[in-house]
Amino acid sequence: MSGPQSKPQNQPMFDRIALIGIGLIGSSISHAARRAGLAGEIVGSARTPATVETAVRLGLIEQGFVSAAEAAEGADLVILCTPVGLCGPIAKDISRSLRPGAILTDVGSVKASIVRDVAPHVPQGVHFVPGHPIAGTEQSGPESGFAELFDGRWCILTPEPHTDGKAVEKLSAFWEALGSRVEVMTPEHHDLVLAITSHVPHLIAYNIVNTAAHLERVTDSEVIKFSAGGFRDFTRIAASDPTMWRDVFLNNREAVLDMLGRFTEDLAMLQRAIRFGDGDTLHRLFTEARAIRRGIIQAGQDTAAPDFGRVPARGATAAAPADKKG
Repeated sequence: MSGPQSKPQNQPMFDRIALIGIGLIGSSISHAARRAGLAGEIVGSARTPATVETAVRLGLIEQGFVSAAEAAEGADLVILCTPVGLCGPIAKDISRSLRPGAILTDVGSVKASIVRDVAPHVPQGVHFVPGHPIAGTEQSGPESGFAELFDGRWCILTPEPHTDGKAVEKLSAFWEALGSRVEVMTPEHHDLVLAITSHVPHLIAYNIVNTAAHLERVTDSEVIKFSAGGFRDFTRIAASDPTMWRDVFLNNREAVLDMLGRFTEDLAMLQRAIRFGDGDTLHRLFTEARAIRRGIIQAGQDTAAPDFGRVPARGATAAAPADKKG
């Protein structure tokens, strides 16, 4: 989807971008937007003065504020880069600061609750276009961002039916300029798809890591010492921001519970196959799953490099990014 060229190519797409939250995603947006020359000015806010100071020192923002309302003042693009549970209260706080014609968006991995919590606070004349870049690592904080985070990844937009089409096109063009491919769908469909592709896998990762840690016959040192590839990858996913993922599950509970029910049924089938020595069923299911993995690689969403995509670094194994943004 390509947006209209409303300004000459040597002019930025937005005069002032306000990042409300300057963690992994916010800082990566700053890096990528600067790489593409999309902003005349980038400002931001964070909950702690230390984060704001770090963002200014790193050159992620020209001006930093603890107040989200101050950061949003005069911006023609405002991006909520906070845990989804904070988006509603922040939208209420910044509502009087949003200028007519501005685009308000977010990066949360749950969309129906964002529409529910944010939309009532959006003033008339401001274009609210919820968004979700499906990209991330297990790292957090302003130091963790990098311009290439969104390259080749999908960004999903979930505008309401009455949203101005030009605003959707412009935001789509913005994400494409950051390196993403853009898809538009309803918030409900987004939440159902992400429940199985991201949310439930993260829940399983958190659970299996805690299960291993709580086994009385396995000490903590043995869990770490003998971590094989599978468990190692689970621990990498489980290193993601607890606050962000707590909010994801609380705000997408219906879709997650639905997918967990289906997962439990499929797990029971595997359990029966193991119990009764049904090798044919196990082989069939594993073969089908392997084909799906190959499809992900062919779609350009991961690498076929050995050892789970890690690059050996001078005798040690360097961890590849896990998906923090579901």
